[in-house]
Amino acid sequence: PFSLVSGEHLRICPQGYTCCTSEMEENFANKSRSEFEAMTKEAGRSVQMILTAQYRSFDGYFQDLLNKSEKALYEAFPTMYGELYMQNMKVFKDLYSELRRYYRGSNINLEEALNEFWTRLLERLFKLLNPQYHITDEYLDCMVKHAEQHKPFGEVPRDLKVKATRAFIAARSYAQGFLVGSDVVRKVSQVSLSHECTRAVMKLMYCPHCRGMSSVKPCNSYCLNVVKGCLANQADLNTEWKYLMDSLIIVADRIDGPYNVDTVIGTIHMRISEAISNLQENKDSITAKVFQGCGNPKINTKGSSSEDKKRRGKVTLEAKSSAQALEMLVLDAKGNLTNLKSYWVTLPNVLCSKKVTAGSGADDKCWNGMTKGSYLPEVMGDGLANQINNPEVEVDITKPDMTIRQQIMQLKIMTNRLGNANIGNDVDFQDASDDTSGSGSGDACPDDVCGKRLAKSPSTRPPETHAIPKQSGHGVSGASSRSLPSAFLLLLSVALLAAQHSWR
Repeated sequence: PFSLVSGEHLRICPQGYTCCTSEMEENFANKSRSEFEAMTKEAGRSVQMILTAQYRSFDGYFQDLLNKSEKALYEAFPTMYGELYMQNMKVFKDLYSELRRYYRGSNINLEEALNEFWTRLLERLFKLLNPQYHITDEYLDCMVKHAEQHKPFGEVPRDLKVKATRAFIAARSYAQGFLVGSDVVRKVSQVSLSHECTRAVMKLMYCPHCRGMSSVKPCNSYCLNVVKGCLANQADLNTEWKYLMDSLIIVADRIDGPYNVDTVIGTIHMRISEAISNLQENKDSITAKVFQGCGNPKINTKGSSSEDKKRRGKVTLEAKSSAQALEMLVLDAKGNLTNLKSYWVTLPNVLCSKKVTAGSGADDKCWNGMTKGSYLPEVMGDGLANQINNPEVEVDITKPDMTIRQQIMQLKIMTNRLGNANIGNDVDFQDASDDTSGSGSGDACPDDVCGKRLAKSPSTRPPETHAIPKQSGHGVSGASSRSLPSAFLLLLSVALLAAQHSWR
């Protein structure tokens, strides 16, 4: 209209004299909805980028450590061990392959993989070091049964198993934590505005235009009430989100501390070399003990001299430390994680101050939903339960958004996994439909963050089973550091929440 007309036709904006037709109001409503959803997704994308960047930095660092260790083994072992290495290349390659698969999330028992490596290596080396004897598979089975008692590789297998499993468990849980956090933000950012919120956002952002006040910005408190009402479900992520950020920080300290991946992963080849040297140097005494326990094998008439199979040259294996790079990675990650802790409850302030560019709450010249003036209602608290008396948005607190509730569950699951990784306990990737629970004790972090801990030794217990997003498999019931509620319990808690408010 070229001049103000009666606003009786308006369905969202105040029905005084207006500059808008019904079609204009509808267009503004669609525009405000798409703009608000775009602003929310943009804020989420910035968080996703931070978490993904942290994952890529650590993943690249960890993979580089493993690659350098494997390369050093391939370069040095042919000179050091000659045929001992050349005839056993596949054993070493299979080990590094299994380590990579485990780190990537495959359902592998890492302790069993390491035990299998030492068993295969011992069987092959024992035959190569004793070519004058005809050693059958049955004889090797007997030898392996006595291996733990004789310790042919010294203390290396036991020591490496304890340190490597803890380092790998922490590393893969840490990396997975960033991906889960990013995935949660992505899924939550896709939740659409409700019909009530579309009306409230339209009234906030474009009704001033219909009143001929296009230059008047919304009052800050008014904007906060609208946004807190429309993002109430998202704000309920806050508690579990903070727990996830805290858990990632704790595990980061472990990775650069007791479970130092630079020291452990970067020296795997050196520990293997140490183990082989132990076997070579104690060959005679170990062979005698095996013969005593398993009997004397038959002489191999086609046996050849073992001289060529002994160490050929003196090669010094070194591990190039990247401890400073790890320290910088951890410091950078901890800084970003700390900054992201309160993301979900500060999002309304971010959107109102930076996106909607609201005026001061005390300003009497801002848009208050009806006209230019002061905004008197108090600002609501965060989360769904606090919106029962929201003056700007009609929010049904008895119907939480199920997509967001599912993501809250994923945060809990990942936090549980990190809590276990912090004390060296493994957790398998399994189907989220499995409902597992258990109890224990530990000192990783407060019970209200990580739940109860398992008391079993991480080097002797089977992996636990928790659900991880985008992973599937056949669940195995096992011990968990925190009870994982079923869908029934989740719905029951929602019903109780509704009942509480009806009683008020």
